Amino acid sequence: MRIEPQISGMGRRGVLLPVVIFCTLFAGTALFNISSGSPEIPLQELGGIIFQRTGSDLQRTVIWEMRIPRVLLGLLAGMMLGAAGALMQAVMNNRLAGPELLGVSSGASLAMAAVTVLHLPVAVLMHPAVALFGGLSGGLCVVLSARGSRGAAGMLLIGMSVSAVLNGLLIVLIALATSNDVNLLYTYLLGSLANRSWDHILPMLPWTFIILPVAFAFTRTLNMLQLGDEAAAGLGVKVLRVRILVLGVCTGLVAITVAQCGPIGYIALIAPHIIRTLLGIVDIRRMLPLAVLAGGVLLVMADTVARLLFYPMEIPVGVWTTLLGGSVFLLLFLKRQGGGSND
Repeated sequence: MRIEPQISGMGRRGVLLPVVIFCTLFAGTALFNISSGSPEIPLQELGGIIFQRTGSDLQRTVIWEMRIPRVLLGLLAGMMLGAAGALMQAVMNNRLAGPELLGVSSGASLAMAAVTVLHLPVAVLMHPAVALFGGLSGGLCVVLSARGSRGAAGMLLIGMSVSAVLNGLLIVLIALATSNDVNLLYTYLLGSLANRSWDHILPMLPWTFIILPVAFAFTRTLNMLQLGDEAAAGLGVKVLRVRILVLGVCTGLVAITVAQCGPIGYIALIAPHIIRTLLGIVDIRRMLPLAVLAGGVLLVMADTVARLLFYPMEIPVGVWTTLLGGSVFLLLFLKRQGGGSND
């Protein structure tokens, strides 16, 4: 227990300034996103449409039923992914860990694809539960397969193998699908916030208010895990039990985003790295809330680029995050010469 203050002291800097910066970035990006497109709405009219219900019916409908829900959904989904990435990297004690590499995203995607291709009679409200089941199954395969392996690096490699198998099964499902199903799956599996409404936000709210606070409950234990498995075990931490519990929380965070937006990759990987790189924060108790905020802002910014860069044509946001995140992952992997280092 005496070692925890040592971790807390690493990179101690104020968190108020980054919070202000992230909030400013979000506000600026959200205003630009909401006001841009067709119809384009001047900023001086935007406030009246939002707060006083002025403007034409078309403007109010576009703002309130399309653009604001899309921005809010991006914020919520990004926050969930940012939290999942920070938790996974801490519990695996490996900064290359993420839901994309541990079977969680692949499992959730496979479950949702099975519902679509096999036309399973599952109500829309139950889709998050289906994605949760798929994500838990994928994550459980990794945890069970990794029992007896040497540390978090072994679990990470096994996770990559399980993800490859699940992605292979996903391709099999796509091969069996009809042309209409393939079109639906194509849009969904790329990960997108297009054509989302309040109906996609409301199912996320209970998960946000329940699972995110649960995630913060593990921060003290995760700080001890960052000292290494043996040191953490010496401090009384049940390492495997904690990994399974945190993996379950991460799966819940990722599954709901996959159910509503499709698999949006690498936000979970990048958000914690931004906090660590820019602020030097290692203490998970201080890093987690900032990673949550960074994830939300990142996804909103990425979706703004996806929607407006080639407007009126739109490239799904999942493509942009994969291009950016894949490049960042490669750089980090090369920098650490194998990815097994914890530093």
